Amino acid sequence: MAWYDNLLGRRKQQKSIKLNQRTFQGANTGRLFSDFSSTSASADSEIQPNIRILRARARELARNDSYVSRYLNLMISNVVGRSGIRISSKARDDNGSLDMSANQQIESAWKQWSKKGICVANGRMSFLDAQKLMVETLYRDGEVLIQHIPTNTNKFGYMIRFFEADHLDEDYNDIAANGNSIKMGIEVDSYDKPVAYYLFKDHPYDTLHSRTRKYIRVPAEELSHIYLANRPEQTRGVSPISTTMANIKMLNGYLEAEIVAARTAASKCGFFTSPDGNSYVGDGIDDGYNPVMSAQAGSFEQLPAGVQFTSFEPTHPSTAFDSFTKSVLRSIASGLNISYHSLSNDLTSVNYSSIRQGALEDRAAYQIAQQLMVDHMIEPIFKKWLESSISSGAINLPIGKFDKFFNSTNYVCREWAWIDPLKEMNAHVVGLQNGITTYTEIAASKGIDAEELMEMHQKEKDLMDQYGIKTAYQPFGNKQPVPAEGYGETEDEE
Repeated sequence: MAWYDNLLGRRKQQKSIKLNQRTFQGANTGRLFSDFSSTSASADSEIQPNIRILRARARELARNDSYVSRYLNLMISNVVGRSGIRISSKARDDNGSLDMSANQQIESAWKQWSKKGICVANGRMSFLDAQKLMVETLYRDGEVLIQHIPTNTNKFGYMIRFFEADHLDEDYNDIAANGNSIKMGIEVDSYDKPVAYYLFKDHPYDTLHSRTRKYIRVPAEELSHIYLANRPEQTRGVSPISTTMANIKMLNGYLEAEIVAARTAASKCGFFTSPDGNSYVGDGIDDGYNPVMSAQAGSFEQLPAGVQFTSFEPTHPSTAFDSFTKSVLRSIASGLNISYHSLSNDLTSVNYSSIRQGALEDRAAYQIAQQLMVDHMIEPIFKKWLESSISSGAINLPIGKFDKFFNSTNYVCREWAWIDPLKEMNAHVVGLQNGITTYTEIAASKGIDAEELMEMHQKEKDLMDQYGIKTAYQPFGNKQPVPAEGYGETEDEE
């Protein structure tokens, strides 16, 4: 039966070969995929040798590339906005009513602390400036460090300090005396939870002063390390611009070549030819020792006998310039997770539907970034500030109720303008009439707290009553809301 076993073995082998041929095409290692490089290295192993140069190149592009500069400005204006992320305290009494006194104390003290010269250690920024700096640094460098500092320089007993990612030494990998691992300057426990950060006391690449590479160990509870992670065991952040750097660099080179060529084409240029090749010396020579003629506009010169002038008239930019540039920019925009028309500022071919779809997708990305700011910057800072402010007496509230005051705080993000105000207002009216939306949701979409909205309406109503002004629309009355298209009509007119 040996022959049968051999036959069965060959059939199993053939079946295995066929099975392997039906596996993922993306795993193909044949000739056409020979240049498809890949690695199974850990996140940190991939990041550590590249993080410094990626960060430096991202900063270079931010300084000199118009599209990267616009991307960062879009992130700042849409994530932070003109007022930044604000707090709205909603603490309640034991009977369930809003604790107006406590809420006003907290919000008033927070506004005072947020002013320039108080909240940030260097005294150069307001908290709004700090939010803008955090967003720009995070989406350029991929990470940012914020230190929480107890202080007696202000009545709140608390301030923050920024560190660039350069202070965190990516080459510092070791085992601490307590057995913890140190990965790229971060000490972590057995669960990869940060325990401490080893920061250079001074910026390691500061050229203005003589610096020594001395570490300071900062406990993790005193530092917020904010970064964009895309792998579970990732310790450091990488610039989100890294996925598009190659395309941006190549596009810049192409644009430069086309601009130079177009400038050359706009200038009258050509070549001198003669039978013997050296009889014409011109009015001078260029860097390549070729004869040149100093010609002025509207003038004609007689060349020596036998010398001919052959014009050179290149056609630039090429006819494919516009479409090719747009194609590359679409790829760059996709890599930055932003719509093409927003990044390029090109609205030539958009309509209401396309620009609305693009705007909604952009806003979804901005909202994710806003929530990241709330979770990793605003809330940790507010928590430490509130605890310090109550402890120092800057806020006259019992420290025993800290959890109640902290947990009852809302964070109000910036609003966005309506794309089509009439259509969107009509949608809100219909939503309210059918009970599928609320004033709270509508107010939040505009970056306003619902209670603040109602308070403003009440103040305006009282003011109108004082001056005897009548209005047809009563947003919070007993009557059904008047449809937006009928605004200004009275009930009798209907």
